[in-house]
Amino acid sequence: MTKSIRQNKSKIIFQLQKLRRLSQPFFLPIEQSNGIQFIWLLISLLFCVGGIVLVLLTGLLNLLENFQPVLLDKYFGGVVETLNTIWSGKWGLIFSALFLVGSSSFFSFRHQLKAKRWTHWILLGIIVLMLLVINGINAGIGFIARDLTNALVQKEQEGFYRILAIYASCFIIALPIRSLQIFFTLKLSIIWREWLSKSLITQYLTNRAYFKLNPNDEQATDVDNPDQRISEDTRTFTEQSLEFTIGVFDAILTFSLNILILYTISRTLTFSLFTFAAIASSLLIYAGKKLVKINFDQLRYEADFRYGLVHIRNNSEAIAFYSGEFPEKVENQRRLGVLVNNFNLLIIWKTIIYTMKRSTNYAGIFFPYLIMAVPYFTGVIDYGKFIQANFAFNMVEGSLFFIVNRIDELAKFTAGISRLEGFQSEVELISKEKPSSKNISITKKPEIVINNAYLCTPGSSDPIITDLSLSIQNKDTLLVTGPSGCGKTSLLRMISGLWQPEKGSIQKPQTGDLLFIPQKPYMILGSLREQLCYPTEVNKFSDDHLFSVLKEVNLNSLIERYPDLGVKQDWPRILSLGEQQRLAFARLLLNSPQFAVLDEATSALDIETEKHLYQLLIKREISLISVGHRPTLKEFHNNVLALNGKGNWKLLSTNNYNFDN
Repeated sequence: MTKSIRQNKSKIIFQLQKLRRLSQPFFLPIEQSNGIQFIWLLISLLFCVGGIVLVLLTGLLNLLENFQPVLLDKYFGGVVETLNTIWSGKWGLIFSALFLVGSSSFFSFRHQLKAKRWTHWILLGIIVLMLLVINGINAGIGFIARDLTNALVQKEQEGFYRILAIYASCFIIALPIRSLQIFFTLKLSIIWREWLSKSLITQYLTNRAYFKLNPNDEQATDVDNPDQRISEDTRTFTEQSLEFTIGVFDAILTFSLNILILYTISRTLTFSLFTFAAIASSLLIYAGKKLVKINFDQLRYEADFRYGLVHIRNNSEAIAFYSGEFPEKVENQRRLGVLVNNFNLLIIWKTIIYTMKRSTNYAGIFFPYLIMAVPYFTGVIDYGKFIQANFAFNMVEGSLFFIVNRIDELAKFTAGISRLEGFQSEVELISKEKPSSKNISITKKPEIVINNAYLCTPGSSDPIITDLSLSIQNKDTLLVTGPSGCGKTSLLRMISGLWQPEKGSIQKPQTGDLLFIPQKPYMILGSLREQLCYPTEVNKFSDDHLFSVLKEVNLNSLIERYPDLGVKQDWPRILSLGEQQRLAFARLLLNSPQFAVLDEATSALDIETEKHLYQLLIKREISLISVGHRPTLKEFHNNVLALNGKGNWKLLSTNNYNFDN
């Protein structure tokens, strides 16, 4: 039993650490502070807000004393007496000291609260301020309800309508405050989501984290569906984090303002409430633990199912050519089946928890009547106090059951934290890695030099290419040939720096001086102008320059179809593979790198167009490394690197190489 408690405690601490890693950086840099300091600032925020509310309330009552002294004495006499006691005694000094401590804490962290973090704290402070005001009004409503009920029972018509007007005024005041609280909460949520999403996108695209994580290899990375984690999981996390944080603040304030009222009316009812809350909460928390893993799996299965449908959309033409509707239907129905089976399990546990929650709600209605009936019938309390006790009981009960009443939401939230924090940890770790220079070095010279390189596929010790040595100087051209699967594309990955050799070394030009064009060119989500300039800034080239390059690569038809370069289309679907390959050559001409790495980049083009494009590159004196099977490619290259698929290789001049061998 003790071991189980320790394990549960460790899990809770671990989950809180994950929550801190996700939430703290938005409010306080995690590198320059710790979790205790973050919690202390949250407490300091309460000190500051409490002090501000106390001053505002004192000023409001002084204003009423000057303009409506009768109203103040009749209905707010207790509040005035409480404030006078605070300011005339030690409590005034205590509250003032707490406000100063809170303000000083924020001042001491002023250097860490740059980069708009002050805005985040101010918005959170405004939200807490509004919560405190609303709870103060709710506490006052309990007294108003008591007097209103007594006036109704005693048939005091004049007093009843006077109190009813005050009651209505409370709602009129509370409504805009509650509306503004919702507005500022949603505003802070979208600011947080934007900040977190930008941070994740930046880390995801640093040090090629998107490539190293490789979402298709889920067993190796434990990171599935990065798109969902950056988009949906960030939205859910920020919304629910604020909802739970503000809910906890609200519960604390509600409990603090109503527990004394309930205790002064009935100690028995107060202690009964605590006992009832402890038992019911324990049962609900135990049941809620089962939901965490089920919700975690559900999020993943939902994302997998959505990705399968997106895959059909992105490959619709290929599927249509193959008439592959049946296997696509089978696979997506399989994913849907996994989703539905897990959701059926989710239904069972949600039903169990819902039944338990409804039972506690019914019991909460029953308890006040059971316990308060005796003092009411014996005349110890009047009916107004009975109503007030019931009101205070419900308020305190709601605050005590805040967490357990949201146990299913909390389970889903906890699962979302695990997914998002796991992804954040992975991309953050990779983004902070120093680029490995063990076997690859950057040179300013216009050359690529490979010395005794042994290349293996990642995670394997079997070499694809052994003891490779070659040098590619400025204006050199190299054709790489060999049977399918012999490692031609793997060699290009090594030259481009995506893979590292197990042994040996590579010297390569810096980023920007080497451009890779695959067989199926990459089409970005953007305009035709952005397609052509990628990855260079679009303002680097004039429209006339872009049009001339399109004409050079025989894409006159594209100019006629889209004379406006700012047009955005689904380019991979609209353009044929041949048009995409010609557009990639236009991109290459515009970027003008020292070296171009072409992986069967003309496979969809006719011989004449291929010849024309290669002549354009040679005319611009771009060094070429090409992979291809066409004999016609020989005339554009000086040397041939022939791979045999067993790790061996031969470097020959073009004149000494025959494709028939």
